[in-house]
Amino acid sequence: MWVVVITVLFAIIFNLGVMRKTSRSILGFTGKLINDVLSFVVFCVLDVLDVLLCYVYKVVDFVVENEWKPCYCSSPKEAIINSGNILVSENGEAEKIVCLTSTKLHLEEISDTLYSRPSRVKEVSKTTVKRTSYVVSSVGKPIGQSPVVVKMPRDKIDGQKAHAVPRWSDCDCDTCNSWSRSCKDTLFVRMDGRKDNVSENVLFIHGFISSSEFWTETLFPNFSRSIKSKYRLFAIDLLGFGKSPKPNESLYTMKEHLDMIERSVLEPNKVESFHIVAHSLGCILALALAVKYPKSVKSLTLLAPPYFPTPKGEEATQYMMRKVAPRQVWPLIAFGASMACWYEHVSRTICLLICKHHRTWEFLTKLITRNRIRTYLIEGFCCHTHNAAWHTLHNVICGSASKIEEYLDMVQNRLNCSVNVFHGRDDELIPVECSDNVKTKVPRAHVRIVEKKDHITIVVGRQKAFARELEQIWKNSKTN
Repeated sequence: MWVVVITVLFAIIFNLGVMRKTSRSILGFTGKLINDVLSFVVFCVLDVLDVLLCYVYKVVDFVVENEWKPCYCSSPKEAIINSGNILVSENGEAEKIVCLTSTKLHLEEISDTLYSRPSRVKEVSKTTVKRTSYVVSSVGKPIGQSPVVVKMPRDKIDGQKAHAVPRWSDCDCDTCNSWSRSCKDTLFVRMDGRKDNVSENVLFIHGFISSSEFWTETLFPNFSRSIKSKYRLFAIDLLGFGKSPKPNESLYTMKEHLDMIERSVLEPNKVESFHIVAHSLGCILALALAVKYPKSVKSLTLLAPPYFPTPKGEEATQYMMRKVAPRQVWPLIAFGASMACWYEHVSRTICLLICKHHRTWEFLTKLITRNRIRTYLIEGFCCHTHNAAWHTLHNVICGSASKIEEYLDMVQNRLNCSVNVFHGRDDELIPVECSDNVKTKVPRAHVRIVEKKDHITIVVGRQKAFARELEQIWKNSKTN
């Protein structure tokens, strides 16, 4: 009798468990279906809207700036040429640009995602703006056999200067535009800690649409006196963000970002060895910097590194774009990333509404919260130009997709520094699997997954604990 009762109870419990799992599965499937359908509709609308905004901005740019401004949806080559660079392509493929400075000429890679973003709605039309072009034969080959096409902007030929900054759609306040009144062509750098006779340096690199205040308002006040008495701390505003220069002619390539870090921090301060702490986008720059200075980096701390190994047969840049910007309306952070990455003119409109009027948004935030919170995150989010965000997203995040694996291999094989990775379990922008991927490439890396933390709260909200963790990492690096 009891055996029968117990058997029946177990059967009921088992069936209830199966029903719960089934109901969760049904709910999950239904939620995904709704998200997919809604995303399809929303992004079809955005496809059309971006085309319409393209024409709107062309007209407004012409009225305000007396010049037709080319864009990547109409003619990608013209957008690059207009920036003041020479475009070089072989066999009809635009792959590199030639940047001219007063002292040198060098090639820089640009990402194909700038001008190749598949749309769900067929292009309505293409605007063409004819420019002067020159066909130069390859070395040892006559014209017509594998030619290298070089396109040069008219203002380069005529010797005219690049268009003045800021543009009408950019903010011209003292915070955003102070760099234009300075004779220094360097990044804005916040320093703390020891001033002279320094043997220990730390470079902090922020993430996408952020600023140095991500570090100075959270970690810097929480470092111990002993650390500040021995270490020199550098937090930078990356090129195009915060109080750093935001040149309109820049394409914000990996090389430009690295050159500015060297020119603004390493060279003037005679930094011979240093630790690196980087978040999100900053992790890519940190890896590139570590590979360039393998004997100088003492420790490498990466927070939410965006590393997605590219499957065989996939184009690395396009795959990265789909991973960081999946064109989904949910979660909201993915929706925001998708609008910023896929739509040149929609994202410019967002910058026009948010960045140009950031002082209004900061005032409203303070008013609503009655000054209970500081607005450094909002300031970092708003103080950039569309040109800076658009090109950095494509040329650094997407454009480096094929290089990150090489960087990690070099970190594993050529660098002796300690590697530490932190990731929030609830990060909806850069999934935890990215840090697991780093661990696969760099087995000695120490990976810590922080529960109940996301892309921002991996630092914000746990700054005291994280400051102690960093101090321990730096101290341990001396004994390695």
